Amino acid sequence: MDSAGAMVAGVDEAGRGPLAGPVVAAAVILPRGRPIDGLDDSKRLSPLRRRRLEPVIKERALRWHVAFATVAEIDRLNILKASLLAMRRAVEGLGVPPALVLVDGNRDPGLGLPTRMVVGGDRLHAEISAASILAKECRDRMMRRLAGDHPEYGFERHKGYPTRAHLDALERHGPCAHHRRSFSPVQRVLGSVVGGPR
Repeated sequence: MDSAGAMVAGVDEAGRGPLAGPVVAAAVILPRGRPIDGLDDSKRLSPLRRRRLEPVIKERALRWHVAFATVAEIDRLNILKASLLAMRRAVEGLGVPPALVLVDGNRDPGLGLPTRMVVGGDRLHAEISAASILAKECRDRMMRRLAGDHPEYGFERHKGYPTRAHLDALERHGPCAHHRRSFSPVQRVLGSVVGGPR
């Protein structure tokens, strides 16, 4: 909340860079006077620290919601528009209109609410840091589940990002249904693979 007691939501996303899986966004409203120790940009926290903070954030938040845009939406809209769509869904899922929404980055998601974009906001505002952690933890779980169906890609290790191991697996096995076909490394493999998606 701000100094007048109005609710402030923080919004962030996870998963713009991977070649596979959804893009996930979270929105979080935190109460005043109950700071959560250790909040930071999720990318600067260890996996163990993120896992420990996630239930604390969910327990202390006045409201929180996690939403995503699918691989099909990413391929249809492009990754930026899909990320903004996921952010809108996350804010709508709060169930109440915040007085102000703090969004990490420099792109306005078009919420129809008072919005402030903050570059590097996941290091500056607790609400955005909390949203960053929830989005990252949710997406990592989703990728671990996908790894159970497609163990050949190693999603549980790289979470779909274009690591050398992932690119090698993509070359060997071709893309699966969870790969983003609009991304150039996947397009290159599709151009050399005979047959349809796995």
